Amino acid sequence: MIQKITRIPLREAFKHEAHDFTRWLEDNIDVLNDCLDISLSNAEREQNAGDFSVDIVAEDESGAKVIVENQLEKSNHDHLGKLITYLVAMEAKAAVWIVSDPRPEHVSAIT
Repeated sequence: MIQKITRIPLREAFKHEAHDFTRWLEDNIDVLNDCLDISLSNAEREQNAGDFSVDIVAEDESGAKVIVENQLEKSNHDHLGKLITYLVAMEAKAAVWIVSDPRPEHVSAIT
């Protein structure tokens, strides 16, 4: 049966951020690659960064670390702080923040 593809909220598709979405993203990093036109590999979830845990750490085509922070709802200062902390703690080259509803202030801060 062929059906129309429809967009649904991330939270509807993935009930729990760490247990569902992060695990799915680790197994399907190619989907993120396609969406962002990048080439990440060796994705590993819940990597230690001091006392904290990074959602996903991957490598770009040159072998440099890239961190991925997930957030299934409106962006907040907590996740923005995590993104910056993980970026520095992991000595990563880049960071990706997946968020379903980014606040304009957070977009400006990242930009």
